[in-house]
Amino acid sequence: MRQCYFSQNNIKHVDYKDTELLKKFLDPYGRIMSSRRTGVSAKYQRKLALAVKRARYMGLLPYVAR
Repeated sequence: MRQCYFSQNNIKHVDYKDTELLKKFLDPYGRIMSSRRTGVSAKYQRKLALAVKRARYMGLLPYVAR
């Protein structure tokens, strides 16, 4: 099993403005990848999902990518 990216790098807060970090956890279609695929813990998966949704709402990330 993979180590959680956020725990490993000592990241406490997932920032919605850090789009480069958030893009690592999106698939080519712009969907949030599952924690099973990325190895992110459940706690940080929830924070990640909220950050991605906020970034989409603010127009920083696309809802759908083609």
